[in-house]
Amino acid sequence: MTLSPQEVLKASAPSTQPIVSLCEGSDPRVVAGALAAQQAGLANVILVGDAQAIRDELAKQGASESDGVAVHDPLTSDLTPAFAAEYHALRKHKGVDEEKALKAVQAPVVYAAMLVRLGHATGTVGGAVLTTGDIVRSAIQVIGMAPDAAMVSSFFLMYPPADAPENARAMLYSDCGLVIDPSPKELCEIAKASAKSCKALLQTDPKIAFLSFSTMGSARHAAVTKVTDGLALFKDAAPEIEADGELQFDAAFLPSVGERKAPESSVAGKANVMIFPNLDAGNISYKITQRIGGYAAIGPVMQGLAKPANDLSRGCSADDVTQMIAVTVLQAQNT
Repeated sequence: MTLSPQEVLKASAPSTQPIVSLCEGSDPRVVAGALAAQQAGLANVILVGDAQAIRDELAKQGASESDGVAVHDPLTSDLTPAFAAEYHALRKHKGVDEEKALKAVQAPVVYAAMLVRLGHATGTVGGAVLTTGDIVRSAIQVIGMAPDAAMVSSFFLMYPPADAPENARAMLYSDCGLVIDPSPKELCEIAKASAKSCKALLQTDPKIAFLSFSTMGSARHAAVTKVTDGLALFKDAAPEIEADGELQFDAAFLPSVGERKAPESSVAGKANVMIFPNLDAGNISYKITQRIGGYAAIGPVMQGLAKPANDLSRGCSADDVTQMIAVTVLQAQNT
């Protein structure tokens, strides 16, 4: 069975201890997950927010700053003036003056991203309380996109339950959190980024299925054509990576169905990267897989940024926070 991000990170043992900033530093789940990550040696953590509220929550959980957890309050931090100057330089073309820049970096989500931009942290995690829009906006504005990325997209890591058959596999579902109605070119870009993410986080070669309600021409529709056009672009861009489509989910997932519906495909029945045609399909599917199928869902994980910044579900647990910290560190190692 595929190792979890935490297990992969423990096995890789980075030479220098990474640092992850968390912008919702007083949330009980964030504090518990951060403490677990620190105690497991996954990363050092910076809890960002109201200092007293964070210290109070640490105390409730039997911990303090003496345990190695750093607490940064953007309203009083010595770093805030430099962060404000950097933010002003970044955003003055959008009409942000010095006063607005200072106010912006005093928001924990922006401050946490600025820690990453200026090298004080390896990556950042948020979203237990804030919306995906809040997290993504600050990440794009402050951290920026990777030089080789055409867009920012997201995915969920899906891990089979403990009682799953031995041949059950972890998968990457993309995009389930950001891109609402990707064009063929955007489907190609999502698949390219997801292939890299699969290699880094699942530690295995990607087998990419471009999903549809049709398998290999069983139906004709503009929605199907969008998927096949995206696949064609991907095969031109990355011919060395196994990818196929259009495939229905059962044909991509189950060997018996794949052999029957797409007997000549090397991906059918074996796919570990599922590229969904739109956000409706992706978001609904990951929740069904999680809630009915019993799979663990870690994400949404963002890809395409210059440095890692990741989102949490507002229904996340402390363990989800710990695993997302591990994901963030693994992404940094492979950036």
